[in-house]
Amino acid sequence: MEYLLKNGYVVDPANKIDCERKDIAVKDGKIVESVDESKAKVIDVKDMLVMPGGVDLHSHIAGSKVNIGRLFRPEDHYKDYEVKKGVRRSGVGHSVPSIFTTGYRYATLGYTTVFEPATPPLKTVHTHDELNDIPILDKACFPLFGNNWFVMEYIRDGKLEECAAYIAWLMRSVKGYAIKVVDPGGVEAWKWGGTVQDFDQEVPRFGITPREIVRGLVKVNKMLGLPHPIHVHANQLGVPGNYKTTLRTLDAVKDLAAGDRPIIHLTHVQFNAYGGVDYLSLSSGADAVADYVNKNPHVTIDIGQVIFGDTTTMTADGPFEYKLFTLLRGKWANADVEVETGAGVVPITYSRSNYVHAVMWAIGLELALLIEDPWRVFITTDHPNGGPFTEYPRVFSWLMSKEARAKVLKKLPRLARARTNLKDIDREYTFYDLAISTRAATAKILGLSNKGHLGVGADADIAVYNINPKEVNPSKDYKTVRQAFAKAYLTMKDGEIVAKEGEIVSAPVGRTYWVNTKAPQDIEDAVIPEVKRLFEDYYTIRYENYYIPESYLACSAPIQPLEPAG
Repeated sequence: MEYLLKNGYVVDPANKIDCERKDIAVKDGKIVESVDESKAKVIDVKDMLVMPGGVDLHSHIAGSKVNIGRLFRPEDHYKDYEVKKGVRRSGVGHSVPSIFTTGYRYATLGYTTVFEPATPPLKTVHTHDELNDIPILDKACFPLFGNNWFVMEYIRDGKLEECAAYIAWLMRSVKGYAIKVVDPGGVEAWKWGGTVQDFDQEVPRFGITPREIVRGLVKVNKMLGLPHPIHVHANQLGVPGNYKTTLRTLDAVKDLAAGDRPIIHLTHVQFNAYGGVDYLSLSSGADAVADYVNKNPHVTIDIGQVIFGDTTTMTADGPFEYKLFTLLRGKWANADVEVETGAGVVPITYSRSNYVHAVMWAIGLELALLIEDPWRVFITTDHPNGGPFTEYPRVFSWLMSKEARAKVLKKLPRLARARTNLKDIDREYTFYDLAISTRAATAKILGLSNKGHLGVGADADIAVYNINPKEVNPSKDYKTVRQAFAKAYLTMKDGEIVAKEGEIVSAPVGRTYWVNTKAPQDIEDAVIPEVKRLFEDYYTIRYENYYIPESYLACSAPIQPLEPAG
């Protein structure tokens, strides 16, 4: 159908539009210059906020560890369930929603594109099974490479062309989108009962350091022209004093940058921005991290904001999850010891009265507020690790209102307030800043030219919120802001209305993006036979069964590299 959204206040940072009253025309799933008003369906969104559909670049929504989180948390299901209604299927789950419910809840928030950030290559069939079933959303997945034997051996031996050929083959094989690195080298050490305590400590049996892994993968990423920088979960996550490791990780690749194009994305940095020497002295290192990001354009980050309440932690960082288990002594799942990565799942309840949790809560907001350029810091909760993605509206209200932050700060332990800087930060996000960090910038860093904006030719992914940005003052009316973003007045996906005032009215199949990257053919011809031989000797499935055909995806959307391979 053709649509005309009339009289809304449009916020579209990619096109430098800031709360301008404009009409948005839609035809054949795209934004167009104009439509025939006599033939189009006209929707009056007078005085409402109109933005591109939200783009979340880091949310654990599919795959083996997510399913483990669903399976061993029945209490998560009992307290939050939805009955079948109209096109909406029934579903469950507060912190780890069932598959269909995930798509519905994102659409209700006005999000239309979400990326699963960590998939074990051997288990990516499972990931695609779930991505295929998530309704409405466009999505993709990031295969894990930071503890892959092939990768570590190639980098150790200085065979970067061979490493690029292997990664290109694996990306095409499992239909992945970006290089994900989790605790580089540390997970491999953990599998053998060891540990990597330092960024320059050698990984047992491989003679290679995390620094070399990260640098090698940045070089490979550039060789292959992948659309997204390497997506890094740094070493020493959750350890007091780890902000120093974060800075060393970022600085380790600074010399590889060219121009202003970012080459490394550090994810859920809240968990890697801690000062102090132990948990009793835990403090914020956000100011040092933010200062580095402000001065160095080769870096982008997302915050991984903590939400007070019950949630489920899950990560390919198996060592971290074991440490968390030893602290909490609750449920713990350890998985993926025999695949190309590791994983763990542990439930947690973040408490305002807990000093450590209070400091963590403040650090995420400090990062978002202290980093000056919203094009390089993105709003996430590392769903569900910091909290469910359904709490994004609450995070928005904290960023847009110092008063809202102060209200929470008053309830935190005095020592936590003293060891963080949040109380002294006056900055408040605008609607324009918010649209950058949740839409325009995330689409840009993912290389999605048709997402995150409302220019002619863009996918008609549109979110309309029942709030007047000209009249509402987010600094004072933060509750109104939270309520508006919690339930989009209208969400449109590819020119089709999928949600209206909290109700799902249509549930189309979304695309699955993957990168069709290749290395020089002669290098691939030399590498792949050796990979095949080692598969037969060491892998748990046959080489032929590793490959996921394009036809397996419900709606395949291959992306070409940004630049020629080589």
